[in-house]
Amino acid sequence: MNLNDLIDAVRADMAAHGVVTDNKLIADGVLHRAKHVDDKSGHLNISYLIHTDGNPSWYFEYFPSSIKKTGSISGERKTLSLSERRQIEAERKKRQDERHQRQKSAAEKARAIWHQSKPVPSMQDHPYLIKKSVKPYGLRQSRGSLLIPLYSESREQVNLQFIDGDGNKRFLSGGKKKACFSVIGESTGISRLLICEGWATGASLHEELGVFVMVAMDAGNLEPVAQAARRLFPQAEIIIAGDNDKSGTGQTAANKAALSIGGKVLIPQQADHDWNDVLMGGIA
Repeated sequence: MNLNDLIDAVRADMAAHGVVTDNKLIADGVLHRAKHVDDKSGHLNISYLIHTDGNPSWYFEYFPSSIKKTGSISGERKTLSLSERRQIEAERKKRQDERHQRQKSAAEKARAIWHQSKPVPSMQDHPYLIKKSVKPYGLRQSRGSLLIPLYSESREQVNLQFIDGDGNKRFLSGGKKKACFSVIGESTGISRLLICEGWATGASLHEELGVFVMVAMDAGNLEPVAQAARRLFPQAEIIIAGDNDKSGTGQTAANKAALSIGGKVLIPQQADHDWNDVLMGGIA
């Protein structure tokens, strides 16, 4: 087998596990980093090493998805040497430190933007609130965008979601999101709380039911936020107010989140609806 065949085999193994890069792969037995095609510019979330000696073999890892894989031309599992394991662990620690530093910087920026922004007095003061027919509930705005604060389990503000007048959404680059949430309502002495995906959905539920709401921001974050909620409110009844997606993503995520913390699930009956849609339109 020549070097090109080996590189092709590594790329094929990576692709089979959803790890795809356009970067040139270097086969020199040394750990390298590469950019996943889905990563933002400047992020090198793939690490890999490729051996050409003896039985050609390789190792790769994609940090965001916790994918770690070894392989070889013979099909036998590659056993990493002690020095390789140490090198990989050092690289993993370096990536973690870099991510934590990005998150720290983003949190500082989020707090600065929040404090420099202006409160939103009423629903009529932003097109998105008008469209969703919800009150601002303490939101602020800057440069035409609503600012939705995200908090960690320790109640520290760590990120912001920006929503412009057309409903386009984005987060601060590098900011932490997993297990972080926005809140609507008062949490002191609660016996019940709701967890939902989007902020407008949470605002509609809070206005309709008067309960404390934690907003996870997307379906994939429902379970981490539910687990944080269970730690913060161990005695409370927790209800996951999921979306009814045509794809089934919202329902699946809501049920998984509820199962993980012994909670309940509330899903709209009509397909492709969230609870903001239901409460705005009066659809059961």
